[in-house]
Amino acid sequence: MYVENNNPLQSCTDMAMMRMVGVSCCITNTATATALLPCLCSGTILRRRSLRLRNGGSRERKFQLRCVSASDSLQFDFSPPPIDHDLLDTISVSGGKVSEDGVVESFDNDDEALDAFDNGVVVVDLSHFGRIRVSGDDRAHFLHNQTTANFEGLTDGQGCDTVFVTPTARTIDIAHAWIMKNAIMLTVSPTTCQSIIEMLNKYIFFADKVEIKDITKQTCLFALAGPKSNEIMSKLNLGDLIGQPYGKHKHYTFDGMPITVGVGSLMIEEGFTMLMSPGGAVSVWKTLLSEGAIPMGSVAWEKLRIIQGRPAPERELSKEFNVLEAGLWNSISLNKGCYKGQETIARLITYDGIKQRLCGLDLSAPAEPGSSITFDGKKVGKLTSYTRGRNGSSHFGLGYIKKQAASLGNTVTIGEDISGIVAEVPYLSRQHPPSTNPSS
Repeated sequence: MYVENNNPLQSCTDMAMMRMVGVSCCITNTATATALLPCLCSGTILRRRSLRLRNGGSRERKFQLRCVSASDSLQFDFSPPPIDHDLLDTISVSGGKVSEDGVVESFDNDDEALDAFDNGVVVVDLSHFGRIRVSGDDRAHFLHNQTTANFEGLTDGQGCDTVFVTPTARTIDIAHAWIMKNAIMLTVSPTTCQSIIEMLNKYIFFADKVEIKDITKQTCLFALAGPKSNEIMSKLNLGDLIGQPYGKHKHYTFDGMPITVGVGSLMIEEGFTMLMSPGGAVSVWKTLLSEGAIPMGSVAWEKLRIIQGRPAPERELSKEFNVLEAGLWNSISLNKGCYKGQETIARLITYDGIKQRLCGLDLSAPAEPGSSITFDGKKVGKLTSYTRGRNGSSHFGLGYIKKQAASLGNTVTIGEDISGIVAEVPYLSRQHPPSTNPSS
């Protein structure tokens, strides 16, 4: 897992505040009983703690944790994990379908997983999403100027969503950021990681103390989502994160391996995200399943994205649409000063220049993304995403519709003869325009 601030997951001697100095295990069968243990240190104070865990008396583990100072730090090992610890092999053996490029696509349980998202808990391997580490003394100021969020107002342990935009405020991608002691970690969409890295590097000038690094292949990323997520967190000794603000994250160890856990599952503000090294991913994955999490593949995750209404690159996020039309108000600071796209955003707000908005659409039949949307015989928008509902019994899409053309509940036409009812979607309904978000 990639952990910040003197943790062994740093590419240099940044943060090694945790070290396993003794692990003794007494195992009498193969039952799974593991725990996530928070680091209990502050500064250079050393503490020892022993914890015994039992599972029906069949297995016992004793962990000793020692927190160490920066001067006693460990280097993060970027070498490949042992072959028997390969996550994708483990998932394939258990019936998961993995694509040639390493994306966990399905467990043949899409409807069950979608139901668990609503009523239970799911775990999703999002390791194919991009992860970018931004370090250097000027990192916060640099991202403050390059994206829409107020990075200079955030401190170590906090997080936020931010949007990469063009100079004219056209959308590129939504990034989730964790502010760590010696770096900022960004999670971005799989298709935009390299282009964002290239774009950021172009804006680093000679005197800037900023370094950009792609850590996608050196880390694994899981999302835990659903109303019963908190129950699993409590069982894993992670209850201190329950109820914390979106983006709040902390560093822990799991079976001696560092892991960072944050509030929010990328899709929604509830749930949790877990970042770890490949060597520890199999143990974490198996433990989450043993505690009742239902595995979800990327196909169901994409279906969920559309139903929830979260915009995605090459669909709702493109040079056709600006960040305000996409409705991403929670990711935009309106009072932080100059940044890329700021002038366009300010002008759109001042002169009420938002011409269209992203909406959900309850459809009567399958529809092709890119199809025109008409209302009263006039073209008013464009369909950007489509998915079937559970059991294939319903159809849902996302699309941009002219602001004054149709409202929630109105019936529009997609393509030639497919009807659609304009609907609200959860992700966009949680966004707060300036009139209701005074802290923006």
